[in-house]
Amino acid sequence: MSHSDAILVGVDGSVSSLHALDWAIAHASRSGQPITAVCSYSLPSFAAASLDGGYAALDDNAIQDGARSVLDDARERAARSGVTLTTELAAGDAAGVLVERSKDFSLAVVGTRGRGGFAERLLGTVSSALPAHGHCPTVVVPYRGSGDPDASVPTHPMKRVVVGVDGSPSAYGALHAAIHQANLWGAEIVAVAGVPVGSGAGMLAWLPAAIDHEQVLADVTDALNSIVDKAEAAHPGTVVRRIVLDGSGAELLTEFSEASDLLVVGSRGRGGFAGLLLGSTSQAVLHHSTCPVMVVNKHCEIPAD
Repeated sequence: MSHSDAILVGVDGSVSSLHALDWAIAHASRSGQPITAVCSYSLPSFAAASLDGGYAALDDNAIQDGARSVLDDARERAARSGVTLTTELAAGDAAGVLVERSKDFSLAVVGTRGRGGFAERLLGTVSSALPAHGHCPTVVVPYRGSGDPDASVPTHPMKRVVVGVDGSPSAYGALHAAIHQANLWGAEIVAVAGVPVGSGAGMLAWLPAAIDHEQVLADVTDALNSIVDKAEAAHPGTVVRRIVLDGSGAELLTEFSEASDLLVVGSRGRGGFAGLLLGSTSQAVLHHSTCPVMVVNKHCEIPAD
């Protein structure tokens, strides 16, 4: 599969999607990549069925006009920053459209208010479905602003990129994606591995007392060093800071998000119904992080430096 070196952004007119667009514009200003903004629409079933109560008046033309207005706003926003942006109007479910279009891009960006909840995790809204099924790395940008579309939250240059590493193939892909982002911005890169070996409710708290918890941490440190050493060798001149801590990956990465500009996580991307859900770590980080999160799943191709 061949991706163009371009950024895909999903916009729907919400303040959170405009904030994601601003993040993509800042990234494009740094990388020189063009942006394609996609706004999808679908005619609600109640309108198509011509139910009583005036719903039938919500016709296809009116919805298309609204979507075009969203794209016009995106084009003006990019023009103010001197970024090349093209627009696409697509019929269909937003998540499905963006997953399919992601085959042709090197990065996808969407916004979320980060409220989470059972329905969002299970039913696969855009901010959950695209990271799980997209064909390129997806950045989910949480919105923490005022709700005024003209008062967008400033996007700052990246100074610290943090990546979660657990030894899985998806985490190795996430590490390479994080290095790519850090090199693009001249940012510090930190690889974090967490293992809950302490006392209490940690996943490994059932270990017998005879087990040396310090040795467990040492073994995890050795594994992390082995993975990072290989990644550094593949990216000459790159230096990755390594941190191993007692705790779950989701909790640690969420904490790190408060002092980071980008979190990068991998996702195993299981198929079938389970594939609607990301792995527990990436799902939790997406819904609780205070900074943008990049998810690299098994379908992704990672751009070379």
